[in-house]
Amino acid sequence: MNKTQQKKVHLIIHSASAAAAVVGAGMAQLPFPDATVLLPIQTAMVIALGKVFHIKLEEGTAKALATQFLAQKAGQLTARFLVGKLPVAGNVINGSTAAAITESYGWIIAKEFSEDYAKKGKA
Repeated sequence: MNKTQQKKVHLIIHSASAAAAVVGAGMAQLPFPDATVLLPIQTAMVIALGKVFHIKLEEGTAKALATQFLAQKAGQLTARFLVGKLPVAGNVINGSTAAAITESYGWIIAKEFSEDYAKKGKA
């Protein structure tokens, strides 16, 4: 990953993580999981990361990637939802967990895309 790509990737991932934190914190006391709102944020992040590495992703493909990741984290999402019932502390925990999951997911995808890009001899 070159410096320009790295800067773009940082911006995309950190922006998505910040949005996820806001959603996680804001939805902590609502009666449904925040995954319904996190999925579009993560889908947009995957599409944007694909563009950095000239990987064209359809929204369905990006959504499938994000859904697969969220499915693997279902236990964490459920725990966050239950913790979210705690006023203030639940908001902080829920928001920071949503941000951390989105951040790690973004870096996993960026690494994969970067490796694919390098294999094609474009690095």
